[in-house]
Amino acid sequence: MSIAQLISPQQLAERQQHPGLVILDCRSSLEDLDYGQRSYAEGHIEGSSYADLLNDLSGPINKGVTGRHPLPDPQTLIARLRFWGVDNDSDIVLYDDGPSAYAARAWWLLAWLGKREGVFILDGGLKAWHAAGLPLSLDPPQHAEGRFDGTPDNALVLSAADVQQKLGAPDVTLIDARAPARFRGEVEPIDPIAGHIPGAQCAAFTDNLRPDGRFLPADQLKQRFAQTLNGRPPEHLIAYCGSGVTACHNLFALCLAGYPLGGLYAGSWSEWITDPQRGVAKGA
Repeated sequence: MSIAQLISPQQLAERQQHPGLVILDCRSSLEDLDYGQRSYAEGHIEGSSYADLLNDLSGPINKGVTGRHPLPDPQTLIARLRFWGVDNDSDIVLYDDGPSAYAARAWWLLAWLGKREGVFILDGGLKAWHAAGLPLSLDPPQHAEGRFDGTPDNALVLSAADVQQKLGAPDVTLIDARAPARFRGEVEPIDPIAGHIPGAQCAAFTDNLRPDGRFLPADQLKQRFAQTLNGRPPEHLIAYCGSGVTACHNLFALCLAGYPLGGLYAGSWSEWITDPQRGVAKGA
C-alpha cells in the first residue's frame, strides 16, 4: 500500500470517534502568521489538535543560513506528537483549508520520522468538510499522552551541497513546486531574489489538484509525473519549493501515483539564495 493515503470527509466523520484516532489541524498562511491558530479557535473538526507551521512543523530560522521553514528538531517534534496523543500505531488525519500544502508538510515529517502507515490527508480539506455539511467544534481535544517513537530518515533530506553536487546529472530530476511566474523569476512576493535553481523543472503543486481542491486521480498524477521524469529513475527525484513546504505536496502526489518517496531539498529556494555563489536561473 502507498504511504500516501487520502480520506474523504464522510469517511472521517464515520471514524471520528474511533479510539486512537489523532486529527491535526494544519491550517496556516504565509501572509498572516496568526491565521491558523485564530481559525482553529473559531472552529475546527471535533477532536483535532492544532499543529502550527512555524512552531511545530518547522525549526528556528538562522537568518542568512537557513530557509524560511527549516526542519524541526526531531526530538522536539516527537515530543509534540506525543503531546497530541500519537502512538506508533495511531491512525492520523491531517487537514488544512483545502489545497493540503500544510497537511502534506505534516505528512512528510511523519514519514521522515518513520510513521508511514495509517497517515491520511483529508481530501479537499476543510473546504470539502464544509461542502459535505459537516460541523465544526469549539471544544479542545481530549486525549492521553502518546508513546510515539520516531527516528529521522535523513536519506530523505538533501542539503544545498547535495543539490549542487547533483546538478546536471543525467539521472536526476529536480522539480520546483512554486507557481510558474515565480519559477521563471517574473515575480517574487516572498524571497529577496527571483528565479529558480539551474536545471530545475516547474511542477506547480496546484496542478496536483482538481478545481475543487481535491487531488487528481492516481492515474492522472502518474501521467503528469511520468512526463516530468521523462524516463529518469524516480528514486533520484529531488523536490523543492520556496521553503520546503509545498514541495511535500509534490512528494505526496508522487506517492499517491505509485512512485517511491523522493528526496526533499528542505532548505529550498529561500536557503539556496543565502549563498551568492549558488547559481540562479530565470525563464522557462
